[in-house]
Amino acid sequence: MESQITRKEALELLKEHNQEPFHILHGLTVEGVMRWYARELGYGAEEDFWGITGLLHDIDFEKFPQQHCVKAPELLRAGGVGEDMIHSICSHGYGLCSDVEPVHEMEKVLFAADELTGLIGAAAKMRPSKSCKDMEVSSLKKKFKDKKFAAGCSRDVIRQGAERLGWELDELFAKTIEAMRSCEDAIAEEMEY
Repeated sequence: MESQITRKEALELLKEHNQEPFHILHGLTVEGVMRWYARELGYGAEEDFWGITGLLHDIDFEKFPQQHCVKAPELLRAGGVGEDMIHSICSHGYGLCSDVEPVHEMEKVLFAADELTGLIGAAAKMRPSKSCKDMEVSSLKKKFKDKKFAAGCSRDVIRQGAERLGWELDELFAKTIEAMRSCEDAIAEEMEY
């Protein structure tokens, strides 16, 4: 899997269709998490593909929330994104807003980690440190079980994601926390510009 768009071009494309800082932050977070997973799972040669897919996965969500994953292919093709990446991006909404099933391990990671990064991010904001660097799996599990906390983060999608990967929830939680720790400082710095 090779990216047909540079990281710089992808970030420009994301910002062309997303102005809300929250959406930019989420894209950068999922990019960082996907890059970590690419290296961790032995796909280092595909790190750019994994990362850029993560960066662009919600490209249509801010302007077209009712057409999420439906409008994306049009926006992505216009930005020069290849069909492999478009397929992978659309697969993260499988069963909710897309009929493109996540098949490749990268697509399964994106499906699982996308929702979970939102939950971890919300939990981090509640911590005195405002960071996930000192977050433990046990505290995330408490937030996961509290259906009122970050109610927009689907626990079912997170569970399905872990199942698709053949992982226990604790493993998905631990790895995704570690992935978010790995990119937290770089993202904070990038958001300042």
